[in-house]
Amino acid sequence: MNYDIIIIGGGPGGYVSAIRAAQLGFKVGCIDKWIDKNNNPSLGGTCLNVGCIPSKALLESSHLFKNIQNSEHLGIKANAKIDVKKMLANKDKIVGELTGGIASLFKANNITWLQGTGKLLKNKQVSFIDGKNNEEILTAKNIVLATGSVSVIPPNMQLGKRIIDSEGALDLDKIPKKLCVIGAGAIGLELGSVWRRLGSEVVILERDGFLTTADSKVSRTSASYFKKQGLNIFTGAEVISVSETSKFATVKYKKAQEEITEKFDNVIVAVGRKPYLEGCIDKDSGVKINDSGRVEVDDFCQTSVEGVYAIGDIVKGPMLAHKASEEGVVVAQRIAGQKSQINHDLVPMVIYTHPEIAWVGKTEKDLKTSGVDYKVGEFSFMANGRAKSASETDGFVKVLADSNTDRILGMHIVGHNASELIANGVITMEFEGTSEDLSRMIFAHPTLSESIHEAALAVDKRAIHTINKK
Repeated sequence: MNYDIIIIGGGPGGYVSAIRAAQLGFKVGCIDKWIDKNNNPSLGGTCLNVGCIPSKALLESSHLFKNIQNSEHLGIKANAKIDVKKMLANKDKIVGELTGGIASLFKANNITWLQGTGKLLKNKQVSFIDGKNNEEILTAKNIVLATGSVSVIPPNMQLGKRIIDSEGALDLDKIPKKLCVIGAGAIGLELGSVWRRLGSEVVILERDGFLTTADSKVSRTSASYFKKQGLNIFTGAEVISVSETSKFATVKYKKAQEEITEKFDNVIVAVGRKPYLEGCIDKDSGVKINDSGRVEVDDFCQTSVEGVYAIGDIVKGPMLAHKASEEGVVVAQRIAGQKSQINHDLVPMVIYTHPEIAWVGKTEKDLKTSGVDYKVGEFSFMANGRAKSASETDGFVKVLADSNTDRILGMHIVGHNASELIANGVITMEFEGTSEDLSRMIFAHPTLSESIHEAALAVDKRAIHTINKK
């Protein structure tokens, strides 16, 4: 079978690329092997099936439960109870609706959904093996590799009934009395937050520092909030071993030269993810893989083989669904002859805890290291009317601007709906906007976004609703 474009992988990078390519008039085939818990083929990859979407469903449920328990100051008295099985059923319903929606979009755009595995061969051929183990050799003018990533499981940790990864953590049907999360990145913090809100005693072990890639104040402030919420986060904790019996899991770790052994109902391993390339690329294909296990690509996601592209978690940059999707669009449009590109410097980072954490662009540490002279504007949600009305005053907005040009170089937010608010920074920076540009814009009142306006004003010590720092 011949196609204009064959895409291997149906996650956020692959399925978006397939849809855009089909819109541009190409004959598209998308190979995907994902099988859901009901043994049915399912598009959407890790993100929609066992990642971004189901985790947000659990975060929302647990957040509402916690809010109801702490709303007496609003005049609300309730004896809330959580039904974990219904919570999981709601999560599964959302996943099913969204993955089914992608299947409908494939059908509407005449995209061939090839259910099985794909392997890139030489001369831009693809070995496709379906669910019945039948092989077919497919050819296309262009190939897009979008095979995503998988959880990293260290050799001293073996998954089982009580030792689980992020996927297993989404299907816990009982609230653990005591839970250990290994890894304090976005996944570990989010999953730890879910079960802490529902009543678990949560211990998070992190080998390195806390959120070291974030702005230092963001990291420091967030850590204090999580501590108040009861998350026990230990940095500099080296896990020695993890084992389990039918009744509990045992974690042995070292902290400050002290060796500690603790028992838990469950252990979630969330130490990171790695590119998934197993059986996806033949050694004779001509595609180069670097020492970090990622596919080498140019600035437009083309590999060392002309007409073969790679996107998402298997190439350079952060492993984020929205980054993969945009790369997929860029590739489809470049194949069509358009001058499309992606600005990898402006990929927003988000952690969906409460409060949320989001940032885009440079941190103060980045700017100091680069020797860039910059200005800082900050504004606390404590002084924002909408935040006070919603009892969501934790956090702040920080804007970093070039001292000479006033161009915004970074925006950092800790606070309610930070994931939505950060788009203000992305858009402004994409258009090379300045703090003055933001300060001249009219933000609706009362809204959380007014805090961005005030932070921009604070860059030049002109904030209205706070005392400007001298």
